[in-house]
Amino acid sequence: MSGITTSHSRLMPTKQQRKAPVFAVSALALCISLSACTTPDATSDTKPTGSKPLEIVTTNGDVGTSQDRAREDLSSVEEVIVTASKQNQPAPGRPESEYADQSLHGIAKIARMQSGAEAHWIRPPIAPHPGFQPRPQDNERYPGFDENPVKLVSEVPVSTFSIDVDSASYANVRRMLNAGQMPNAEAVRIEELINYFSYGYQQPKASDNAFTVATEIGPSPWHPERKLLHIGIQGVDIDRSELPPSNLVFLIDVSGSMQSANKLALLKPAMKMLVRQLREQDSIAIAVYAGAAGTVLEPTAGNEKAKIMAAIDNLRAGGSTNGAAGIELAYDLARSANKEGGINRVLLATDGDFNVGTVSVDALKALVEKERKSGVSLSVLGFGGGNYNDAIMQELAQNGNGNAAYIDTLNEARKVLVEEMSSTLKTIAKDVKIQVEFNPATVSEYRLIGYETRHLEREDFNNDKVDAGEIGAGHSVTALYEVTLAGSQGSIDPLRYARTAPQNERSSSADELAFVRLRYKAPGGDTSSLQEFAISKADVADDLAKLSAAYRFSAAVAGFGQLLRGSKYTQDFDFDDVASLAQSAKSDDSFGYRSEFVNLVRTAALLGDVN
Repeated sequence: MSGITTSHSRLMPTKQQRKAPVFAVSALALCISLSACTTPDATSDTKPTGSKPLEIVTTNGDVGTSQDRAREDLSSVEEVIVTASKQNQPAPGRPESEYADQSLHGIAKIARMQSGAEAHWIRPPIAPHPGFQPRPQDNERYPGFDENPVKLVSEVPVSTFSIDVDSASYANVRRMLNAGQMPNAEAVRIEELINYFSYGYQQPKASDNAFTVATEIGPSPWHPERKLLHIGIQGVDIDRSELPPSNLVFLIDVSGSMQSANKLALLKPAMKMLVRQLREQDSIAIAVYAGAAGTVLEPTAGNEKAKIMAAIDNLRAGGSTNGAAGIELAYDLARSANKEGGINRVLLATDGDFNVGTVSVDALKALVEKERKSGVSLSVLGFGGGNYNDAIMQELAQNGNGNAAYIDTLNEARKVLVEEMSSTLKTIAKDVKIQVEFNPATVSEYRLIGYETRHLEREDFNNDKVDAGEIGAGHSVTALYEVTLAGSQGSIDPLRYARTAPQNERSSSADELAFVRLRYKAPGGDTSSLQEFAISKADVADDLAKLSAAYRFSAAVAGFGQLLRGSKYTQDFDFDDVASLAQSAKSDDSFGYRSEFVNLVRTAALLGDVN
């Protein structure tokens, strides 16, 4: 055999070839290369004039022209390709001839040289079809946690936790569902799904109270023997025009991992939305970090919008990610432009993929904990997918006296940075804790839905040195407990030798289900204030349809979150039940967030059937 002939029809990929494993094309592209050859006629059986021995490019970058080296290296390649081809067998009933053009055996035979002196011409490998989009590698990281269990009131009557007003989990779950995939269960934090929505709670009236508290208790949608206790806390709102001067430092990740369209390209117009809201008394600075950190914009008055916009337009991505160096620089900038009595905040925009410098979560926590004592808060804006590091984002926001949001669309950017600007920037209370004491005479069991990562010990409630969550102006917090009333069938058998309260104690509290305590500090204070109130047995409603839209919609969202996490507590409740309940409770939906939720639930139902 003096040569190998080829034709365009044999080397052009068929429709089926374009669906073949990517590594087949990659193996050919990596292992076979020709130099200084001219293309022969498609029907010629002679080697091309002036051809040289075949060059072999190995996976470690070595190049050789030895025919012995070629035979040795390419026999290994053939073995890999042949093995791969066995996984690409024709469907039953279809002739082998239809798959001849896909045969990886043929590719291997072309690649393997004969022992003669002649070189064998083959055309360069064909590039993947223009429409081909490889699926991104999923390296997203989420903190793992177990679902809150049912607890006996006779054994553990008190539940204590830190509030959480973050909404990052909901937007992240939405991103995954809109991409056609069910979310990772660990990405679902039910309290963040619930608190994404506003429930129209009454605003505080008394000037000495930062919060109002609303409660309802009624049937559990997924368990006929249970009730849901709904606790809603509303923070006092501040009109945007009355906000104190703001000193904002955007710390932007411009590493190579931020090059995607849903990362830096989305962040830039999102920043511009916020810039348009700034006033002359406000200031903004921009720091960036990749392999090293640098200042793009020194603190600049909010009315110098052209200068600020130009700095945003010039942002480019590339390099590795040294997040710690950037955080330190951002805090330096914030301190240099400190506004006494104003808002001093660093806004970190990143996918959380820190891979250079201080990458230990504990070390980063220690850094932001130290800096928050200077009066500068840290909020986190998450972007992108594939390598999103939710674990670090949550730790930084919680320890930086800030909040965490996830920006998956420009609409979400508008919600967080424009519509909820006061809530995002202005803190009205810090170290906010909730404690609920259940009455064993009227409640036998309870389960807190969500807030697994916000658990506090009972003694932490009165300890003002224990850190807890912050609430921004106008923010609300909603917590749901599933409870079993005394006399109903519970899930845990009571203790045979459990202590029974004396008759006088039972009679004095027989009309109460629970006692709720709320503790918080003023933004600059060190001593906490306390609000407390009782929940009466007379408040229990029997008809779900007669309860408020806030109750029903929050219950639907809680049910959705539990289904996404694979909860064992939802009985036969399914996505269709969630959608029906939410649809009945859309109420005032001027921005369409509740309607969007119903559509997400329907999408999850379809994806769940497929998966």
